[in-house]
Amino acid sequence: MAKALTVKAIEAIKPQASRREIPDGGLPGLYLLVQPSGAMSWAVRYRSDNRPKKHTIGPYPAFSLAIAREEAGKVLRAISEGRDPAAERSERKARKLDLVEDAIDEFVRRRVENKNRPNTVRERKRLFDKEVKPYWRGRAMRRITRLDVSKRVNEVADRAPVMANRLLALLRLFFTWAMDEEIIDTSPMERKIKAPGIETTRDRILSDYEIRLLWSAAEKEGYPFGTFAQMLLLTGQRKSEVSGGMWEELETTGNDQLWTIPPERTKNGKEHFVPLVSFLLQIIEVLPRVKPDKDAKSKPIYLFTTTGKTAVSGFSKAKDHLQEEMLAIAKKEATERGEDPESVSLEPWTFHDLRRTAASGMARLSVPVHVVEAVLNHKSGSIKGVAAVYNRYDYAEEKRDALTAWSEYVKALVAKGKTE
Repeated sequence: MAKALTVKAIEAIKPQASRREIPDGGLPGLYLLVQPSGAMSWAVRYRSDNRPKKHTIGPYPAFSLAIAREEAGKVLRAISEGRDPAAERSERKARKLDLVEDAIDEFVRRRVENKNRPNTVRERKRLFDKEVKPYWRGRAMRRITRLDVSKRVNEVADRAPVMANRLLALLRLFFTWAMDEEIIDTSPMERKIKAPGIETTRDRILSDYEIRLLWSAAEKEGYPFGTFAQMLLLTGQRKSEVSGGMWEELETTGNDQLWTIPPERTKNGKEHFVPLVSFLLQIIEVLPRVKPDKDAKSKPIYLFTTTGKTAVSGFSKAKDHLQEEMLAIAKKEATERGEDPESVSLEPWTFHDLRRTAASGMARLSVPVHVVEAVLNHKSGSIKGVAAVYNRYDYAEEKRDALTAWSEYVKALVAKGKTE
């Protein structure tokens, strides 16, 4: 009877002139393969359809004795269930899903693209392309461990804690899908990995003074990100909805100027109508119309683009640049007042804070909460129950009045700053 292998016994093995297979008495069916070169690997020997089969586990010491026994146990359980692990591996290779990058592409194609809105699809593709593929490219799906996942997520958390939380959730979905598709037998995330980022509810809004500084900085920055920030502030719409805005969505003539955001570009999947008020139209009318190619007959697609072919990106750097310019303006004004410019500081803000600022500003102007929610296309529960089901009123006039009041308020702040 074969003896149970030990780490000490394995380390004492010397290569011979011919290849050897050493059985592990600790788990019948598991063999240590020793090559004349000294390279060692693990395999499981079994029978399927009355034919001898071999399932390779992996090399030693990458697969330690303990891990090899654990993996062999999974293989033997599959055999006891009437499955053929070697045939399943061949099938996976035929599907070309053994490697991480191939499995990710299949997951995106079959799961992400079919069950999510375009914005979600883009974000999940971006996370995979930036945070996963470059680090795990060429790795076998079955070789990704819980430590690999934890390490990758924590590395992201060091610079972007909230993004790390999103990545963790996405990887959990990915590996669960991979198990369902029998690409892997067990998920490396079976044992829970805690989200590394602490997410807090933000309540940051810009003060009137900061709104004036932002507007001045945006005017100096110009197109695309300066005017992008101005449109965010005046409309209160989401960053993705404004940045992905298209010319065909705008009706700037007639008596009912309107921006219609299609359902595939809204968070709740519902078509959303944003009145284009006078101050906003002044900004839109001077936007450059960047065409996707040099063909004079081609039509511009995106409101905010540098190539004509894709919407703008690089929001973090753009926001930082605007904030730096705001601080520079504030320091210059302090100097002109005879104050110490080094004593001036500004609290950091995000583009989403401009949406919150617009909502707060409209509320200060006595706009009812349900109208503010209608402007934002945000359902927080002020209209509930049967009323929420049967209320199909779009609040078109109320939304136009609310955005007019808010834009005129901002316009007055800007004008006041220029006369001071």
